[in-house]
Amino acid sequence: MDKKFIFLDIDGTLVSAMQPPSARVTAAVRGARANGHKVFLCTGRNMPIIGRDILDIGFDGVIASAGSHVEVEGEVLFDSLLAEETIQECLDIFHMHGMYCRIETPEGIYTDPQMEELLQAAVADASNSELIRMQKEIEAGIGILPYAEYPRKGAYKICFTSRDLESVEQTRAYLGSRFVYAVHPYADSNACFNGEIIPKGIDKGRGMELVCGYYGVGLADTVAFGDSMNDYEMMLAAGYRVAMGNACEELKRVADRVCGSVWEDGIYYEFRRMRLA
Repeated sequence: MDKKFIFLDIDGTLVSAMQPPSARVTAAVRGARANGHKVFLCTGRNMPIIGRDILDIGFDGVIASAGSHVEVEGEVLFDSLLAEETIQECLDIFHMHGMYCRIETPEGIYTDPQMEELLQAAVADASNSELIRMQKEIEAGIGILPYAEYPRKGAYKICFTSRDLESVEQTRAYLGSRFVYAVHPYADSNACFNGEIIPKGIDKGRGMELVCGYYGVGLADTVAFGDSMNDYEMMLAAGYRVAMGNACEELKRVADRVCGSVWEDGIYYEFRRMRLA
């Protein structure tokens, strides 16, 4: 088949809830690259928390921080931090509405102290891989730093948690013209609603465009795999869209195909079905 440019989300797609990559998925990625296809990570994670076990699978590049950082074959194509003035404006608005935040920077992750308590008490919907990952980070003791240590030099993005959806909607009046809101699925009994704001014009789909421009190919040659709402722009940009079996319903509705879940090594079996590996 024609050579494809394959973009893979991490959490809920490549791996499940901070688990190591499975042998099958690792073999699928390596097999696709051996067959001449290019494979890229396309994740909401910032670079410091993409584990070595994931990077050691071997990829041709990384779109990180939901499109704010793009690198291909060791060369940085794009790196965009929100100005500190903007970060503080967003934090003031979220805090004014009783919401807690997580700031992701090139150095690490910094969080409001109340956010950890809210995350631990949350009941995660099975399709909310972002909330599950944050809960697992707490359990594993991943080095999430308190906001008091935030260096105030700008950041890639802000994630938020709220006790009610009304507060989330109220902040859109202030920020909705400049940011896309990715609000993740929540369990019916949940008292924690989580999501992130992504600067308009800077997203995973735009990152894919930059990668394709680097290689001189069109988006028609791309395949994207994802599961959550921060994958939405990636899916819309892709030539062929694959939603995981555990994906949120909004993503499944725009997909060309729904493959097996992350727990069923969906990537492995879909790569085989498509004869990528």
